[in-house]
Amino acid sequence: MTIDIKQRGFTLIELLVVIAIIGILSSVVLASLNTARSRGADANVKANLATIAVQAELYYDGAGSSTYGSAFTTATCPTTGTTMFVADTTVANAISEVESRNSTANVVCGATTSAFAVSSQLPSTLGGTAGYFCIDSTGFRGERTATLTGSACPSS
Repeated sequence: MTIDIKQRGFTLIELLVVIAIIGILSSVVLASLNTARSRGADANVKANLATIAVQAELYYDGAGSSTYGSAFTTATCPTTGTTMFVADTTVANAISEVESRNSTANVVCGATTSAFAVSSQLPSTLGGTAGYFCIDSTGFRGERTATLTGSACPSS
């Protein structure tokens, strides 16, 4: 007595096609995740700089003498002195957060006693075309192609 057992399974070609489809789908998902990650990092920089703008106005109004503190030339934000960038812990923490998320581009600050500006390169543009997010005491909040050079955001 013979038993006829038919074996069923997948051919090698069918398995290779399935593996190729899975590979293509996973690469599309990974590319989307990288885009979302860079947009999230940009949003973090923008939110922290917006926090600085709001807190700077509160500092200016609450300083008694309506000042942002001592003036300094545009450079990396100061860590010592009598400016709002040091004296106000919310501003100092927001700057620290941006710098920790954006490790290859420093936050740039500029101030006089009556004006300030803060700018940082957006993480999604690091290593590529320059894109900076800038805030200043005139109420401007937006992206610029040039870095900060004074106590007001550049015009372009």
